[in-house]
Amino acid sequence: TAEAYEVGPTDGLFRVALVDFGVKRNIERCLGECNCRVRVFPMSTTLAAIQAWKPHGIMLSNGPGDPGAMPESVKLVRSIVESGLPVFGICLGHQLIAESLGMATEKMHHGHRGINHPIKDLTTGRDEVTSQNHGFVVRKADAEKNTAVEITHLHLNDGSVAGFRLTGRPVFCVQYHPEAGPGPYDSRYLFDRFVENMRREIPVERALAQNA
Repeated sequence: TAEAYEVGPTDGLFRVALVDFGVKRNIERCLGECNCRVRVFPMSTTLAAIQAWKPHGIMLSNGPGDPGAMPESVKLVRSIVESGLPVFGICLGHQLIAESLGMATEKMHHGHRGINHPIKDLTTGRDEVTSQNHGFVVRKADAEKNTAVEITHLHLNDGSVAGFRLTGRPVFCVQYHPEAGPGPYDSRYLFDRFVENMRREIPVERALAQNA
């Protein structure tokens, strides 16, 4: 989008700023189903413009392109990560968070395409079937040596990084598509994790007062 716009319910408890790098509509729908009020911002936005809306959390969307060739977007994402707000990144959003932390992304010989990719959530030990569509990946060696990062998800076919979170900050991201429609639905819990991060940072009473 070239202009910011709101979508879905306007009475949601938590206000989520969704940065549009090529957003899928189902991300907007999933946030709405989680009692979130969503305002979509163009990829050329600034942190100041986002903060003026007083969001409780920020979502970084999926999208096409080489994250290593998007310096302005990396700069924006770095400021978002440093804002202290809860952040959830999907696919390109995940890659841009990595780039903002000094971790390189690289083009895969064969990308991950399809609706049946197996992922392990290292935080729970559970496996999930996921939808994926990407040709770049976060360099695993960079993620492993970054002391500010905990790898949370691995692709079971090739061991590539499928998700990570920041230690000490409410920021996490995944390489795949938890919003996949019409499925698989194994990863929808990630939206709940995002909401829980916002709930921990912004008590419900404070959120209600801000929305009044």
